[in-house]
Amino acid sequence: MAILGTLLKKGIMLRESLEQLYTSPLDLQKQELRNLLIQCQSTKFGMSHSFDSILTSFKKGKNEFYKSFTEKVPIHDYDKIYQDWWHMAKEGERDVCWPGKIKYFALSSGTSGASSKYIPITREMVKSIRKTSMRQILTMGKYDLPASLFSKGILILGGSTDLKKSGHYFEGDLSGITAAQIPFWFQHFYKPGKRIAKTKDWNDKLEEIVKKAPDWDIGIIVGVPAWLQILMEKIIEKYNLKTIHDIWPNLQIFVHGGVSFEPYKRGFEKLLSRPLNYMETYLASEGFIAFQAFPNRKSMRLVMNNGIFYEFIPFTDTNFDEDGKLKSEAKTVKIDEIEENREYALLITTNAGAWRYMIGDVIKFTSLEEGEIVITGRTKLFMSLCGEHLSLDNMNKAIELVEEEMKIDIREFTLLGDRSDSLFAHHWYIGTDDEVENYQLKERIDHHLMRLNDDYKVERSSALREVRLSVLPTEVFYKWMESQGKVGSQNKFPRVLKKEKAQLWRNFLNEQNTEVS
Repeated sequence: MAILGTLLKKGIMLRESLEQLYTSPLDLQKQELRNLLIQCQSTKFGMSHSFDSILTSFKKGKNEFYKSFTEKVPIHDYDKIYQDWWHMAKEGERDVCWPGKIKYFALSSGTSGASSKYIPITREMVKSIRKTSMRQILTMGKYDLPASLFSKGILILGGSTDLKKSGHYFEGDLSGITAAQIPFWFQHFYKPGKRIAKTKDWNDKLEEIVKKAPDWDIGIIVGVPAWLQILMEKIIEKYNLKTIHDIWPNLQIFVHGGVSFEPYKRGFEKLLSRPLNYMETYLASEGFIAFQAFPNRKSMRLVMNNGIFYEFIPFTDTNFDEDGKLKSEAKTVKIDEIEENREYALLITTNAGAWRYMIGDVIKFTSLEEGEIVITGRTKLFMSLCGEHLSLDNMNKAIELVEEEMKIDIREFTLLGDRSDSLFAHHWYIGTDDEVENYQLKERIDHHLMRLNDDYKVERSSALREVRLSVLPTEVFYKWMESQGKVGSQNKFPRVLKKEKAQLWRNFLNEQNTEVS
């Protein structure tokens, strides 16, 4: 790693990074799809969907390959691809959607639909994740960092590496699966180390890390913001510190993903004596999709040449219904047909056997030339009771603005739809341990949303009659997650609760006799 620090200062780049820099996105993506089809033409899925015929279309006109692919391979959500195909791989069958036998399945937190999703993880996918991770590490050469940083410890707060053996396969968090297979040269720097990483109970793992914290010289932390913030607070309390830098003076980088960091940032920075360099990743259970390639940018570079083929569905009422479900007549586009600053639902085809799989995220390209994207929400985690089309991006931005304006720390929040007589209402539940005046908080959130979203502003004067707001202690949100079996590295509190989950949340608050202010 010390050698890596020297290489970073010289601006070394991997071949894959150079290839993406000097090749058109369409050419890169066409090659990725061709490779995936060739590898899988003898699988059950490949033979069922005429991969040999699709492959012959690559010799024809510019768009024939894509036309043939979309005609022969249907779009899948998790339920469809699991029921039709993945369940066979889970039962031990070979050559289902990817050559060979699937040895690992990642358990995804499932913010909608199934409570837990079983996502196949192949050897090729793990290699792709490592390659993209190295590409992101090498972008650190663009930051003003000392080479000595890369001799410090890297704390990765992830799932247990003691994977559960379930018949023909092992299951666990993706972070646990990949951490169990870290390369030997990285093991010296990796914290919390093999023993603690195996700990299954999440709270026990946090306590073990707190005990070992004084023994480590940490330079980089990696994880979901909410859980890392909880960990740092525990360390600061245990050792009676002012900030986390009192125990880890060389901490300089926070690599985060899973949720928008902005609503957490204000509270997070109270735990620091100086600012960190923040690096965002888009690492889903289905693959490593994008990473932040430049300091001081809020966008991420889409990885176009590492085992994933992308398609895009314009996120509009034409293609999706009011519940975020894809309509049968929805149209997809490929990488050369997208427009900047337009929202798209993302489809992926991967080297783990996902085919035209709707991952559930909504993205927007900020730069076509550089392939830079931002995540704006989820297909089912948005609010539109009456045409207000309130996106996750809108919600996060409004909370960020209110935190700054009112000088408060909002650790968690969620939004529910309600009735207001014959019309509609939004009900916000805000998690903060700061003193706050409810009416002012509600008014400022409403004000910012009207400024951020024209549709919301229109509906606030018509069908969206009322905005309600309840303030709760932050611990209430984490207790609910625990009651749902959602404690751990990859679990996040849903920003929108609908239908059954909304009722579960209301029931939980009633059972807890939670005092709502």
